[in-house]
Amino acid sequence: MASEPPPSRAAAEDTGTAQQSTVKTTERTYPLISRREIEALISEGRHIIIVDQYVLKVDPWVKYHPGGDKAIKHMIGRDATDEVNGLHSPEARAQMNRYRVGRIEGRWKNFLPPIQGGKFRPRGEGGEEWEEESPETRSRAANYDADTSFGSSSSVESESSRTPSPAPSPVFDGESAPESNQLRARTNARSKSAVSRSDSFTSISSVEDEKADAKSVDDGPRDGMAHLDALTRQEIRLDLDKYPPLDEETQDTVIRKYRQLHERIKAEGLYDCNYVAYAIEGFRYTLLFTGCLLFLKWGWYVPSAFCLGSFWHQLVFTAHDAGHMGITHHFHVDTVIGIVIADFIGGLSLGWWKRSHNVHHIITNSPEHDPDIEHLPFFAISHRFFTNLRSTYYDRVLEYDIFAKFFVSLQHYLYYIVMMFARLNLYRLSWEYLFKGQAPKHGPAWWHRHLELAGQVFFWYWFGYGIMYKAIDGNWNRFVFFMVSHAVTSPLHVQITLSHFAMSTSDLGPHESFPQRMLRTTMDVDCPEWLDFFHGGLQFQAIHHLYPRIPRHNLRKTQKLVQEFCNDVGIPYALYGFVEGNKHVIGRLADVARQAAILKKCQQTIVDGSIGHSHAH
Repeated sequence: MASEPPPSRAAAEDTGTAQQSTVKTTERTYPLISRREIEALISEGRHIIIVDQYVLKVDPWVKYHPGGDKAIKHMIGRDATDEVNGLHSPEARAQMNRYRVGRIEGRWKNFLPPIQGGKFRPRGEGGEEWEEESPETRSRAANYDADTSFGSSSSVESESSRTPSPAPSPVFDGESAPESNQLRARTNARSKSAVSRSDSFTSISSVEDEKADAKSVDDGPRDGMAHLDALTRQEIRLDLDKYPPLDEETQDTVIRKYRQLHERIKAEGLYDCNYVAYAIEGFRYTLLFTGCLLFLKWGWYVPSAFCLGSFWHQLVFTAHDAGHMGITHHFHVDTVIGIVIADFIGGLSLGWWKRSHNVHHIITNSPEHDPDIEHLPFFAISHRFFTNLRSTYYDRVLEYDIFAKFFVSLQHYLYYIVMMFARLNLYRLSWEYLFKGQAPKHGPAWWHRHLELAGQVFFWYWFGYGIMYKAIDGNWNRFVFFMVSHAVTSPLHVQITLSHFAMSTSDLGPHESFPQRMLRTTMDVDCPEWLDFFHGGLQFQAIHHLYPRIPRHNLRKTQKLVQEFCNDVGIPYALYGFVEGNKHVIGRLADVARQAAILKKCQQTIVDGSIGHSHAH
C-alpha cells in the first residue's frame, strides 16, 4: 500500500443513513458512521477502511494504487492505521484525507475482509451483528471438509486462557537449540490472562480435544483430512500459548507501545537515510561490475559470471530500499532509482515486486494470501497446501497435483538446488505483471510501466545480446555463464525465505494486532556487523516488517529498541544465527514432507479399504 494518491473526485457519496452526529476539524465536518452502516457499504462492494478513527472510502483510488489492489482489499473493514502508517510516507498519508467520508467512535473491532471470506449483510437486513468466521474456519470448511469448526477469532482468544501447556514448538523451541539462539523469554503470564467470552461459539478448547488431536498427529489417523485438521488446531494452540492473548486490552497495549516506539525511532533519527553508507555500497557495486567486464574481456567466463551474479545479489538490496521509499523518501525519485536497478540492470520488475511485496507485508505467512510463501509445486511450508487451496493473490487454485507431491516429498533435499534457479521464476512473474495489465494504467504511477518496459528492453539488450551473444564464444560457454551468474544469486533467495519459512503460518483471526502478527511470522538472523553488507538488511526482517520505511543501514541500531519492546509486551523475538536458521527451515520442510507422506498413506489405506469392502460383497 505505497505511494501518494492523485487528485481525486470527492468520495463523500454513499454514506447512506450515517448518523448525523458530527465533529468539527480544521478541514471539514465528518458524520459519525455506525458499524452497521459500514457493514452495509462493504456489502455493496465499497472499499471501506478505518485510519486514525476516520472512515475512508477508497474506491476511486483502488485502480490507481501503485502497490496494487490486493493490498487495499486485505484492509477492507479493518483498522488499517498501523499498516498505512508503516508503508506510506507522511505526504501520502496526508493526501488520504480526501477519501474520508466519516468517523467512528470508540475502539474499532475488525471485520474479516471479503477477500478473506468475510460475509456482510446488505442494507435493510435486520438482526444482531455477528462475528465473521476466521480464515481457519474457512480453511477447514473448504479444504478439510471437517465436522469441527471455529467460528471467529474469539474462540481463538478463549483458548489462550487454558491452563494445559502444549509441547515445545517444533519451530523454534527445540531443547537442543543453543540458549543464545532460542527466543527471548516472555515476561508476562499469558495463559492466566482474563479473556472476554462474550462472542464465543462452539470451540475445541477442551482437554479431550487436545488429547485427540495429539493422538491424531502422532499416530496418523486413517482419515487424512482429519489428520490435517488436527495439525491446524495444534498449530493454533502452540501460537496461542506462546504469544499474548487476543483480548482487546492486551492487543491495545501492544498497539499503543508499538506506536510509542515509532515516535522514539523517529526522534532518534533512525528514519533518516545514511547516504555515506550508500556511497560505500556504490563503490562495492562498481568493483563487482568492473570485475565482471575485465574477466569477460580476458575470456575467464566463470569468474566473470560470478562477479555479475554477486553484482545482482548486492543491487537487489538497494532496489528493496527504494521500493519502500527508504532512500530519498520521495515516491517518484525512489521508484525511478528502483526501476533503474531492478529493470534496467537486473531484468526484474519493480512494479511486480511492489504489488507482491505489499501484500506480503500485510498478510505475512498466510498460505491462502501471501504470495511469498506460495511456491507449489516446489515447496509447501504448511500442510494446508495439501488441500488445493485457492490463492487470493494469484486468483487461482494452487494444485497439489502429482508434480507437487513429488517435489514436496523431497523439498528438504531440493531446497538449495531450487534456490539456485529461483531468479528464473522472478523473470516470469515480472513479465506477467508487465504484459498482463497488472500495472496501474492511470494515476501518478501510470508512466512507471512504460519506463519498466524500456528497462526490460535495455536489460535484454546489454545482457542477452551484448554479453551472452556478442561477448561470449560458443553455446556451451554461454550456457555456463548464464547458469553460474544466476546460481550465484541463490543466497539472496535463501535469505528471503529464511525469514519466514520456519515461522508460524497460523491465522489467529482479524483481531490480532499488526505488530504481533509481524513478529509471530518473521525471524531475524544474528550475524556480526561486518557481514551486514552480505545480508543487505534482510537479516533484520522482523524489524523491517514492523517499520518498513527505516533505511536498512539503521536497522541494527533499531534492533535493541525492538528487543526492549518485545520484552515489554511479552512477544517472543525470534533471533537465530544464519546456520541455525537454515537448520530450522530445512527442518520445517522435512516436517511438512513427512506430513505429506502420512496423508498419502492415509488416503491409500482408505482406497485399499474401499476395494476390500467391495470385493467382500
